[in-house]
Amino acid sequence: MAMRLKTHWFKPEQPKSAGQTASAIAFIVWRVARNMLDRMRKAGFDIDVGPPYFAFLREVLAFLVVIADRIAYARQAGEQRAAFTTALVLRMADFLEENEGDLLGPVPPGQPGYRERFIDLFNELTAHYAEFDYGDDGPDFAFRRYFGSRIEPLLPEKDRRWVLDQVMDIEVPEAVALVERGMAGVFSTEKRQRRDSSLSAD
Repeated sequence: MAMRLKTHWFKPEQPKSAGQTASAIAFIVWRVARNMLDRMRKAGFDIDVGPPYFAFLREVLAFLVVIADRIAYARQAGEQRAAFTTALVLRMADFLEENEGDLLGPVPPGQPGYRERFIDLFNELTAHYAEFDYGDDGPDFAFRRYFGSRIEPLLPEKDRRWVLDQVMDIEVPEAVALVERGMAGVFSTEKRQRRDSSLSAD
């Protein structure tokens, strides 16, 4: 099934706040992450509904938010970029809290909430990903491999032999291309030529 994402504002020429931009891109990142999960399942990787599903989704979302931050680096000044990335992290945390809460129920007393888990994970991983390069071709080999190494232990033993190749060579290029194209549309100040603009993916 094709994935369709709106990537343009109704009035793109009007200035947008960091929160508005982050909300629009959060929707794109969320859809792209879900698309990656669905593609992995169709490729034969077992990602069960429940805690494994959200463990996988948290890692993918953290990775894609880092990607979005790198893309924003070329488009925004330091303070604007920081405000955008902070707002994006918080919006993704809200998405996870809502979805995990609906499926898994409330967090046991004394444990971090779903929202806090994602924020803590992002804060931990952003320092790790900062060691890797993001160029014209997207994240470099080490960047992609580190992400794959984060996904590997989340899968059953039978799937771990194949996951690095799948993630590094197939899933990351597809996901990054969608996020880059989506962000180009959101950041664009040109008026739309058509009523709707969309991205598609297998």
